[in-house]
Amino acid sequence: TALAQQSVQDGAFVATARKDRDEVRALVEALGRLHTHGVGVDWRVILTPRAHVDLPTYAFQHERYWIPALTDAGDMNAAGLGAIDHPVFSAVTEVASGESVIFSGRLSPATQPWLADHLVGGQMLVPGAALVELAIRAGDEVECSYLQELTIQAPLVVPAQGGVQIQVVVGAVEESGARPLTVHSRSQDAAGWTQHAQGLVTAELPVAAFELVQWPPVDARPVAVDGLYD
Repeated sequence: TALAQQSVQDGAFVATARKDRDEVRALVEALGRLHTHGVGVDWRVILTPRAHVDLPTYAFQHERYWIPALTDAGDMNAAGLGAIDHPVFSAVTEVASGESVIFSGRLSPATQPWLADHLVGGQMLVPGAALVELAIRAGDEVECSYLQELTIQAPLVVPAQGGVQIQVVVGAVEESGARPLTVHSRSQDAAGWTQHAQGLVTAELPVAAFELVQWPPVDARPVAVDGLYD
């Protein structure tokens, strides 16, 4: 009765009984509506005292139940290797003795589509210029930026499907100040490595053994190039 009188004074009217609805629930809902309209309701009298509970958490504050990955498959540091920014090389490893450095990568027409532009006898052949570039970049990383010599020993063929693993190994400094270098590869399903080139990189610009005062040089002889591909 007191609540009804207060409601009349405040100008708020809410039905406390509705057809086909539970009387207790309808009454509590009516009190809630009055409360939201500013009518004072003593909830301690209406509701049995209960323990306080925390409100629901923020709607977007979720808790992850997935086990986090321990390592990133593409993180070279997690694999104990060093990363290198290069189109072919993906990792660099310094041998524990500190005398050699290994550069690792992969050649595949899927990641290096330019390989398909160099076909010899119907096979994708890595051009010699690419081997020279790999050797120079490996030398740059060990502060030997000059390629003194590079001898190609075997062609590096890339299969149409899959790819080949590449390793360029720079050895310890020799008495001349140069460092030996080798280029190896192996296919994904092969156990052994094939050596394709070997050479020397140095920190100083190599001096040519001849002068270009006369061209062709003395005692030079022409070589037919009819058998070379375009």
